[in-house]
Amino acid sequence: MGENLIHATDADFEEKVEKSEGYLVVDWWAEWCGPCKMVGPVMESLAGKLDGKVTFAKVNVDDAGAAATRYGVMSIPTIMLFKDGKNVEQIVGALPEDALEKWINENAT
Repeated sequence: MGENLIHATDADFEEKVEKSEGYLVVDWWAEWCGPCKMVGPVMESLAGKLDGKVTFAKVNVDDAGAAATRYGVMSIPTIMLFKDGKNVEQIVGALPEDALEKWINENAT
């Protein structure tokens, strides 16, 4: 995992996500979630492609239940775009790489 793709839990969510600067894409997922497994490689690919523009974080809801509740995550995968630590956009469900990249580029400006 490169520096552009981080993992966050309840223990470090505030530091890694809520105190982040710039754009951060957060992938809320779980090991037992089939669609989440399809999104994982997409996030890794986009983290490489968009390095320097957007940072990516994977948050396992089983390790960050309090944060997931605080942000109203009801279904996974949920992908949120944070700007300077604030949630500004979100989508629910698995998207193909080109669609997710387009969504990020349209919203991370």
